[in-house]
Amino acid sequence: MKKSFFVRSRASFLTGLAITLPAIISIAAVKWLFGTVSSFTDTLLFFLKYLLDPKAVYENGQSGAMFWYWSLLALVLAVILISTVGVLARYYIGKRMIEWLDTAMMNVPLLNKFYGAIKQVNEAFAGNKSSFKTVVLVEFPREGMYSVGFLTSEQRAEVQQKTREKIVAVFIPTTPNPTSGFLVLVPEDKVTKLDMSVAEGIKYIVSLGSISPELPAEVKRR
Repeated sequence: MKKSFFVRSRASFLTGLAITLPAIISIAAVKWLFGTVSSFTDTLLFFLKYLLDPKAVYENGQSGAMFWYWSLLALVLAVILISTVGVLARYYIGKRMIEWLDTAMMNVPLLNKFYGAIKQVNEAFAGNKSSFKTVVLVEFPREGMYSVGFLTSEQRAEVQQKTREKIVAVFIPTTPNPTSGFLVLVPEDKVTKLDMSVAEGIKYIVSLGSISPELPAEVKRR
């Protein structure tokens, strides 16, 4: 009887855990993300300590982490500022300011390496026409194992001359963080092009493969 009760209790706990775990992880991820972002956006309200009593601003009454409502206000302010930059980017003055910022950042030693790399990755995931072109399947990290990647370009000149094959560059993102990954050069005949869009491919990778796009109707009929 005791064993039966223990078995039923364990089964109930595992069932409840399976149901609540996605919600718990989602809430924890949002909390972590909010805390991480607010550590940067809180600086936008640096002037509050001069206008209000620090005890009404900071959790410890002096400095450091702000109360959540001030952090939320700072986050909203950051969204407004970023949206304003987006609006300005549509006009001549905004484009000139962005070009000036790019030039200034690219002229700072060491920082220009990080800035340039991050900017290229950002443009790629933002849908830049010169970045990700097609979602493909390649045998990686070894023969018999397949990875989803993005075709970025066709390699000519030295690479093609040395290999004597038609080589393509494929970026294979890591999961669930697709901003890092591996660049592999693969013979074109070893690459299998997929019908999913680039956006669907990114979603597939970020979701750890749990969100798989359906086949288009014309493909199903083949």
